[in-house]
Amino acid sequence: MKRLAVLGASGHGKVIAEIAELNGWKVFFFDDAYPGVSDLEHWPVVGGTEQLINTLSSFQGCFIAIGNNRIRLQKQLQLFSFGAHFPVLIHPNSVVSRMATLQDGTVVMANAVVNPFTRVGRANILNTSSTVDHDCVLADGVHISPGANLAGSVHVGTCSWVGIGASVKQCVTIGENVTVGANAAVVSNVSDDKTIVGIPAKPLGS
Repeated sequence: MKRLAVLGASGHGKVIAEIAELNGWKVFFFDDAYPGVSDLEHWPVVGGTEQLINTLSSFQGCFIAIGNNRIRLQKQLQLFSFGAHFPVLIHPNSVVSRMATLQDGTVVMANAVVNPFTRVGRANILNTSSTVDHDCVLADGVHISPGANLAGSVHVGTCSWVGIGASVKQCVTIGENVTVGANAAVVSNVSDDKTIVGIPAKPLGS
């Protein structure tokens, strides 16, 4: 059985581990709280980042199970520089078009939908029951939260986070490091480094 090293012994890590097992992987957790954290449910935690780097050759794949977008992407790039291989993990109950492109270290969770000609970057989280319609472009380190919906031709910048239940109108561009609040309705472009909330979504505090 293929061995997968998962960095991040967390609730998110539990979901990653289950999807990995459904895809035929045997999971071993690493976490920088080790040895204070030695297990996650029935999965062993066998070291931190340093131990993972030192034992990379014994794993056929690695995955970063860290919710923080920037840290997740940084860790993936760090381990990639040491030769780590990052699979794409797709829950069998999701729908991913054969004409969509997903890059390394991205996870598609249960009941998510990715439609044709969408391009998804590295280290993305397409969370439970999220939808990403045709021709969208998601940069690296993006998180589309549970129940969030992107209409066609939406662009999302590096390390941006679309909150739970949010909706994004077609052809909207969301910049880098943007946080879209829960249940927000994004109907116009959003510049970098903004937090937007409400219906229609506006910058926090405006």
